[in-house]
This record gives sequence, C-alpha cells and structure tokens, in this order.
Amino acid sequence: MTSAHPTSDANAARRARQRAALVGITLTVLACACFALLDTASKLVSVGVPMLMALWMRYLFQSLLTTAFVLQREGLRALRTTQPRFQALRGALFAATSLFGFISIMHMPLAEFTAVVATTPLCVTVVAALWLHQRVSVWRWLLVAIGLTGTLAIIRPGSDAFTWAMLWPLCLLVSGTGYQVLSSKMAGHESPATTQLYTGWIATALVSLAVPFVWTQITDPWMWAGLFAMGLSSAVGHMMLLNAYARTTPVTIAPFLYSQIGFAMLAGWMVYDHVPDGWSMAGIAAIVLSGAASAWLTVRETR
Repeated sequence: MTSAHPTSDANAARRARQRAALVGITLTVLACACFALLDTASKLVSVGVPMLMALWMRYLFQSLLTTAFVLQREGLRALRTTQPRFQALRGALFAATSLFGFISIMHMPLAEFTAVVATTPLCVTVVAALWLHQRVSVWRWLLVAIGLTGTLAIIRPGSDAFTWAMLWPLCLLVSGTGYQVLSSKMAGHESPATTQLYTGWIATALVSLAVPFVWTQITDPWMWAGLFAMGLSSAVGHMMLLNAYARTTPVTIAPFLYSQIGFAMLAGWMVYDHVPDGWSMAGIAAIVLSGAASAWLTVRETR
C-alpha cells in the first residue's frame, strides 16, 4: 500500500504539468492572436495618425494596463530591479524594434511582415554562435539557412516585388535580435513582471520626447478605436505570454508562436483582401518549418 503513494503522487504531478502546459499553449496562441490584432490595428491607424504619436499611445495604454496588472499581483516589490542599465537598454531596443516594425508594416502585407519577424529566433542562434561563442550544431546552421532563404523569398531583392522599404524589416531583425539576446541574459536575474514593467515605461518615456513635435488633433473616432486596440492588444498579448512562460517551459511554447503567421494571413485576407503569392507562401512555409524544427531540436537537446 505504501509503495503506491509515490506512484500516485508522480502521476498527479505529471497530470498537473500536462494541464499547465495545455494552459500555457492556449495562452500562447491567444497572445499571438492579440499580436496579429496589434499589427492589423497599427497598419490601419498608420494612414491617419503620425507614427510616433501612434507608438506613444500604444506604449502608454500598454504601460498603464501592465502596471495595474503587475502591482495588483506582486505589489511594490515589482518595482525593485538589480539591472537598471540592462532595463534601460532593453526598453530602448523595444522602442527601436516597435518603430522599425511600424515602418515595415506600412509597406508590407501582414502575413509577409509577420513571417520575417518570425525569423528572429534563428538570428539569435547566429548571435549565440558568433558573439556569445555558444556551440551550434550543423542541423541548427542548416535551419538558419532555410529560414533566411525563406526571408529572401519574401523580400526578393532585385525583383519587381522589391522596394527599398523592404529593408526596414531587416533593421527590425537586428534590433529584435538584440532585444531577445538581452532578454535571455536577464532572465535569471530579474522577475519577468519587473522587466515587462520597466520595458513599457522606458519606451514610453523615450517616445514622449518626440511626441510634442508630431502631435496632431484626431477627430475620427475610428482612429481612436484603432489606437486603443493597439494598446489593449499589446498589453493583453504580453501579459498572456508572460503567464504562459510562468506555466510551462519556453521549448513547449516556441512552436506555437508561429500561429501568429496564420492569424496575420487571416487578418490580411479579411481586411485587405490580400493572399500571399507563390514565392511568399514558399518563404513563409520555409520559415515556419525551420522555426518549428529548431524548437523540436531544443526540446530534444533539453531532454
């Protein structure tokens, strides 16, 4: 009888982990839907609101909602940070990434834009190998090559589909990769809630410096609705992702982050009647395949 208890406890613990993983995956997919909504609202708002003004309102809404959520859960201890310089740098990289993303989305369809952004984890692999001197297997280098080839299939330099505006997503990849690498280095030293709090407010403060020079009176209620949708979807998406990481491991979550591409394709079709052409679809498929395979390799290596 006594020997059954450890087995029963182990089964209960395994079922609890499975339930937590399922909740984490669900939250991840819902967060990706929120991020697709954020990109869609950003593209719609960009035609009537100055870029920096739209970003400022997004950051402000996001920061206020995040602060209310974090302080309610963790209290004032969430304000304590041991990495103030890294927090400032992360906030600046977040602001730069959002700025490049906003410019990119003005010139690119939603699905193609989202697919290019999805190659950021592959770029992090390159930085980990070349800058951090981490060992990267041949298989990972092959997946990086496939993912970046998919990106080139979408951007297509030298073709009629290419414009110089297509270089903005590459700027986004650079800043986004730096943001992810710094986030990884900070992960063991700071609470995720604290990091999220500082990132939002630092980005808000930086963009606030330019807002007085671009401020425009907005009379269209749909533009206000779009701005509110940007802030709300960004805040809710980041909070869902934060909770997903709190419930299960990053390697469990990683493959489901690519669901954002599907949501972006759906939004592009519904709002703009846009369907990616053959080359873009091939590039998107290559990026999803390489990203999912990279996540699978991470699971295998972790085990």
